[in-house]
Amino acid sequence: MAKAKNTVVFFCQECGYESVKWMGQCPGCKTWNSFVEEKISIGSRRTGAIGPARAGGPAGAGAEPARLSEVVMDGGERIGTGIKELDRVLGGGIVPGSLTLVGGDPGIGKSTLLLQVCQKLVGKGCKVLYISGEESLQQIKIRAERIGEFGNELLLLCETNLGIIEETIRHIRPHVVVIDSIQTMYSEEISAAPGSVSQVREATGFFLQLAKGMNVSIFIVGHVTKEGTVAGPRVLEHMVDAVLYFEGDRHASYRILRGVKNRFGSTNEIGVFEMREEGLTEVKNPSEFMLEGRPEEASGSVVVCSMEGTRPILIEIQALVCRSNFGIPRRQATGTDFNRVNLLMAVLEKRAGLQLSDCDAYVNLAGGIKITEPAIDLGIVMAVVSSFKNRAVDDKMIVFGEVGLSGEVRAVSMAEQRVQEAEKLGFTSCVVPAVCLKGIKNKAGIKIIGVKSVRDAIDLI
Repeated sequence: MAKAKNTVVFFCQECGYESVKWMGQCPGCKTWNSFVEEKISIGSRRTGAIGPARAGGPAGAGAEPARLSEVVMDGGERIGTGIKELDRVLGGGIVPGSLTLVGGDPGIGKSTLLLQVCQKLVGKGCKVLYISGEESLQQIKIRAERIGEFGNELLLLCETNLGIIEETIRHIRPHVVVIDSIQTMYSEEISAAPGSVSQVREATGFFLQLAKGMNVSIFIVGHVTKEGTVAGPRVLEHMVDAVLYFEGDRHASYRILRGVKNRFGSTNEIGVFEMREEGLTEVKNPSEFMLEGRPEEASGSVVVCSMEGTRPILIEIQALVCRSNFGIPRRQATGTDFNRVNLLMAVLEKRAGLQLSDCDAYVNLAGGIKITEPAIDLGIVMAVVSSFKNRAVDDKMIVFGEVGLSGEVRAVSMAEQRVQEAEKLGFTSCVVPAVCLKGIKNKAGIKIIGVKSVRDAIDLI
């Protein structure tokens, strides 16, 4: 047997590109200063470390291609988590044999959410294995007592060695496995430290093949960087079946679970939760939750309707426009794209004749939610004009529509669903793009106002 030889390689932290020398720019993803140095043992590296032959994958040595018409569906049904907001993001429940990555800031509630999922699954008779590399058994027990009662089918393991974890999973054969977190797992066959690019990539490939080979659903928790992406190579997100991001201010009560990738359902779905003493609780009507405490007859306040996946959500847009005391006016946007706000204010100056070049402008989406959908353009425009003219918009009116550079109001998708959500919450009028009027059928309980340009919308204030 050849003796293992230690060498130094460089990995890109963004995409996992491997090089024998350091480079300023990654050839794979074109990111600057992303290469890190790692020592590896060449003799101990296995060929196909993340290939199908790992962990008893379905395609081993000598596998032959199969015709699509000959593939037999196993008919496996999704496993409901018992948490409707999570099931919505997953596309209806947990798919057997899937690998799901859950990312989020420290302290946001990732471990709490997954422990509550374990509680619901154990109540349904599923065998669940919770593997922690960060907490002791006593720490997990303290959080579990705060959440509620657990059955006898929840098994806990504090381990970071992939070899021991594989033996445990093959022996117990659970239905669902939770790994908290992927950055703490390590393989003895790689000499790099836990959390390094090579270790994280190896661990993810290991759990991927274990999930497919044993038909076990695995959740892995991933820490995020200061930019908000999962720490480690971006190849992580390509390998897993679903990527969920847990968002929100850790000092606020609400949390948003957003699906950015899902091989078994739609993307951009969100689930809304509220953090309480006993854990995370579902917010079944996010629109009503986001509009709580809204001021009445206040200038610069407009309610818009945005679509998150298949769910319409009503959000209050607040704007404050005042004369600037400086040579260069200050502009600030919270919850939406800053450049988009500047563009819309330029449209108002050019197409509506408003003098905003010497005004400070602040735009905020109440509730802390982040939305970049173009359908909120018309709401931002009306909020800015309302604050500039110091005239309040009707409290029972909602607005949506995309604004173009020539000042026209363009069509948006799913207009009828947006109107129905507004009607359900008691709004009496709705400002929509004129081209969307023909697609809205149920108009009995709400007044529909079609506008073709920003001038038409401003005339309503």
